[in-house]
Amino acid sequence: MAKSAQKVTLSPSRDIPFDKLVLSQSNVRRIKAGVSVEELAEDIARRGLLQSLNVRPVLDADGVETGTFEIPAGGRRFQALSLLVKQKRMAKTAPIPCIVRDAASEILAEDDSLAENMQRVALHPLDQFRAFHALREKGQGEEAIAAAFFVTPQIVKQRLKLASVAPALLEVYADDGMTLEQLMAFTVNPDHVRQNQVWDAVKNSWNKEPYAIRRMLTETSVRASDRRAVFVGVDAYEAAGGVVLRDLFQGDDGGWLEDPALLDRLVSEKLQAEAEALVSEGWKWIEVATDLPYGYSHGLRRLAGDPAPMTDEESAAHATLLAEYRALEEQYSGEDEYPEEIDARLGQLEMAMEALEQRPLNYDPAEVAHAGVFVTLDRDGSLAIYRGYVRAEDEPHEETAVQDGVDAMGQGGDVGGSSWKPSATPAGGTIITSGGQPIGADPSEEDDDGALKPLPERLVMELTAHRTLALREAIGRSPDVALTLLLLKLVTDTFRTSSASGSCLEASVRHVYMSAQAPDLKDSVVAKLVDERHAAWEADLPLGDDAALWDCLAVLDQGSRLALLAHCLSFGINALHEKVNPYGAGISASGLTRRMAHADLVARAVELDMVEAGWEPTVDGYLNRVPKARILEAVREAKGEGTAQLLDHLKKGEMATEAERLLKGSGWLPEVLRRADLVALDGGAIAEGQEEDAGQPENADLPAFLTADLPENATSMMAAE
Repeated sequence: MAKSAQKVTLSPSRDIPFDKLVLSQSNVRRIKAGVSVEELAEDIARRGLLQSLNVRPVLDADGVETGTFEIPAGGRRFQALSLLVKQKRMAKTAPIPCIVRDAASEILAEDDSLAENMQRVALHPLDQFRAFHALREKGQGEEAIAAAFFVTPQIVKQRLKLASVAPALLEVYADDGMTLEQLMAFTVNPDHVRQNQVWDAVKNSWNKEPYAIRRMLTETSVRASDRRAVFVGVDAYEAAGGVVLRDLFQGDDGGWLEDPALLDRLVSEKLQAEAEALVSEGWKWIEVATDLPYGYSHGLRRLAGDPAPMTDEESAAHATLLAEYRALEEQYSGEDEYPEEIDARLGQLEMAMEALEQRPLNYDPAEVAHAGVFVTLDRDGSLAIYRGYVRAEDEPHEETAVQDGVDAMGQGGDVGGSSWKPSATPAGGTIITSGGQPIGADPSEEDDDGALKPLPERLVMELTAHRTLALREAIGRSPDVALTLLLLKLVTDTFRTSSASGSCLEASVRHVYMSAQAPDLKDSVVAKLVDERHAAWEADLPLGDDAALWDCLAVLDQGSRLALLAHCLSFGINALHEKVNPYGAGISASGLTRRMAHADLVARAVELDMVEAGWEPTVDGYLNRVPKARILEAVREAKGEGTAQLLDHLKKGEMATEAERLLKGSGWLPEVLRRADLVALDGGAIAEGQEEDAGQPENADLPAFLTADLPENATSMMAAE
């Protein structure tokens, strides 16, 4: 026989005056958590009590109800109501909705309190996001929603942003398919299609971290910290219709500009406006570029301008700043360091004086007429203007005569428009170009007046590509012509101060200028030999005319041609030790090792001897620039241990001076100047010399102040040691 289900009887509800309620000691909640009592009181005052209190009658000693009720479940609500009564916003006798548990119930008060706090399920974050969105859709603003739920407007914006993610991704989040941090990352880009594409790409990937999602969603955008965005300004970009992507959940450095094409157009327009403002200065050309290529000024002569003088007001201001600066320096000269506020003030004075001292340059108007300006962006997004550059074709020079349609190099004159000069100034004055093309010109417009125009540049490039390939084939089977061509190019690189002259051969000698060098290098024996050889060749070569130079090189005997080739190549030798840069700029560690190995191969091939080249260990050139241990090591290797011990007690300056005298004519070289193939041999010779001289310091011809205080048996004592 089936057992009938037990009927459920719910506790009755009734309104009980507030002053008849007391907080039960059976309430299990002891630790504060969640919304504060003050915020809960404000919420009850706004919308009323949403959940009744759970109460039980209080019995006296005889088990009779006293008319008072204790609250085992709902203590925080009771405390909030108490605060409203205390603030006189609610009467003490106000009726409070309550669920009244029978005093004889078998359910304990602690059981009710625990169940109320554990059986409820916290709201899923997605439900909260959607609820905020629904409130806004029904007319509530972000500020009102924030005030109603006691959160900041920023939190409301974040929740609303999360609710705007693609619905498919919200469902993935609801099913615990992604974390809240990943969902936050998708808010960077409002494009639902792109959001879904990114999730499809990363959901099965090992790398689906929030930062990777953000990077993929913004990979076609430009950061607001980009120098182009800084130059134009985000406000100007947005005013032009551009959209900025924002990340409300972490620092985004100003966000991302979603339309790079619009940004580039705004940059170009602003740079062009800046260039047009320079036209009144009278320059022949102005080149506008967001990025100037490396070596943009290569082959151009820079005008030497004179700094504009300060006005009387500027001079007076500079004098005042300088006087204050010197007064502060004198006042605190005796202290180890400046007080913080004084140090800050000195920095301010330095910046103010530097701003006055950085004067604009004034140029000769006659030179301005054939010079130009580069207008570009600096690395920090500020405007950069580089004035006063003269192109080679704008330099005053005598025109080379062209006879019978053949130019100086034996090529046809004006073939395919090859004499076109893009910097030629039109009748209208300054020409502003970008990428070599005049700004505002429309290449699609043709002015067909019947005149014969130059061939299109693209066609000329294609035709000359055919000619280049044919020349390569011909030179490859003409060794004598190849050597003459190489010599022509190398002689041009070596003897002409300007590198603006062009050549059809992409081979060159790059002069290596030794910036870190001894002061006596230019007066050394080898420097004089190089200068004399250079001057002799310079006197014999017709350097002003390429055609004449070609003829001269072609008729030289083979020995002279090779000697000239060797002289030109010598200016490209670089055996310098340089500081290694691990970040890519400059030479790498492996590159430096290979350079030094190559230098040693060349030194061995030419039988280089730095002693014969005139190098000697002098005080200024070596000895005073190394530690005392190095000085003693040099003397020990050259003169023996005994002589080195006699210098050991001297001060650094005296030791260096005496060592220079001892090492003069000894042929000693520091290891960096020794040839690798002779190091072992030299080391053996040095070792033998040390054995021979170790006990003979008197042979070193030392001055009296080194030997006067030695006892008579010093030599034998040293030998015994």
